Amino acid sequence: MLFNSLAFAIFLPIVFAVYWLLPHKYRWALIFVASYYFYMSWNAKYVVLILFTTVASYSAARLMEKKDDKKYKQGILAVTTIVCLGVLFFFKYFNFLSDSLTDLLGMFSIQLHPVTLKILLPVGISFYTFQTLSYVIDVYRGSVKAERHFGKYAAFISFFPQLVAGPIERTSNLLPQIKEERKFDYHQATYGMKLMTWGFFKKLVIADVVSPYVDSIFNNPTKYSGFSLVLATLFFTIQIYCDFSGYSDIAIGTSKLLGIDLMTNFKSPYFSQSIKEFWSRWHISLSTWFKDYVYIPLGGNRCSKFRNSINLMLTFLVSGLWHGSNWTFVVWGGIHGFAQVIENRLLPKKHRTSTGLVKAIRIAFVFCFCAFAWVFFVSNSIGDAFYVITHFFTGIGDPINYIISGYSNIGMVKSVMVPVTFSICLLAVYDYISLKYDCIEIISKQKKIVRYSIYWILVIIILSIRAGGAAEFVYFQF
Repeated sequence: MLFNSLAFAIFLPIVFAVYWLLPHKYRWALIFVASYYFYMSWNAKYVVLILFTTVASYSAARLMEKKDDKKYKQGILAVTTIVCLGVLFFFKYFNFLSDSLTDLLGMFSIQLHPVTLKILLPVGISFYTFQTLSYVIDVYRGSVKAERHFGKYAAFISFFPQLVAGPIERTSNLLPQIKEERKFDYHQATYGMKLMTWGFFKKLVIADVVSPYVDSIFNNPTKYSGFSLVLATLFFTIQIYCDFSGYSDIAIGTSKLLGIDLMTNFKSPYFSQSIKEFWSRWHISLSTWFKDYVYIPLGGNRCSKFRNSINLMLTFLVSGLWHGSNWTFVVWGGIHGFAQVIENRLLPKKHRTSTGLVKAIRIAFVFCFCAFAWVFFVSNSIGDAFYVITHFFTGIGDPINYIISGYSNIGMVKSVMVPVTFSICLLAVYDYISLKYDCIEIISKQKKIVRYSIYWILVIIILSIRAGGAAEFVYFQF
């Protein structure tokens, strides 16, 4: 069930109404049932997987608290980690490993036919696997207590707004909110609806509109050259952000309708002045997950500079692999890891935030760097990525024709280019203001005629675009 579907438009109001009509002691059950129904709407048989990992992690946490023995707890943690990651590996990485091993042996003239499985990747498996793992690790560390009520724990793991694409919530934030009695808050609910509207705008009006141009070029990159490839790269840079942050906005807004606050997942990342800052603003729930459960356990920065560089690279390589079973994702992660290693060497640890021209140059550099790295993320192969990068500037000797032919070759007409450009500019203004202020609160404080005009204009634009159909969210494939 997509957020941008008619089914969800029917599903959410029903859940919202029943949730607030029910006594508090039954609301966890509604969340559990609604979440499993939501997940089963994609593929009912894969609900077994989320139930299995939920039972495994729940049981492991309970066992840890029965015996105060470090080795005993370490054993349970190791087994649970192997089980949960084993399920993820089987469905997401088995074919990748088989193909990679075959290619590696082929380099030594050892012929081997790859063993491949014809299975679909369960939606959201990477997200709920990491959520269960963080819970078990936190119980092992003693930072949270094991939940005794299985139903409430299952509702926490399967909470439908963030189930399939995050934010990856921590136990200490989400589980208590499911357990505690919530009272309806009009301001919280209306804020959630406004945030959802902005999320739909980013997804439907920007991401889905540029998506066909991105797909047509990156699925057949060798048919294009020059500015067409630059445009496709820039479009994907905007698409991936609007698509994923749009999903997060809708998820957070939906949760607010139920009186639950999820963590912020994006904070105007394309206005970052360094790669490190970018990762403190992009997919925050995942970047903090890797920081807390991979980078710091490896030693973090409490070690030599060389070891710290290794820790950074390993963390980002694993992060890249988490995104998909293709070497392109590993390279993408490696590029970002290497960039942070270089930043640690070249930039002072403490520096004042730059202003004026220097700030603009830094922001532009980070944006261009991220766009460059996204080429590997979106390409079907490393070869395709290198083709795109090496053909960016073909024909640039004639700048005017370079730009005009770039637009014409991708088939973008003025009737599309103008509204897309306006929407991206609006996004940039919103994100820039969001660096210091809450745009939704600013709009909410305007005169009634002003704020309702803004709301209805956005809704009308969204509905007009939705009438032409809507695509899945990009991060569903991860």
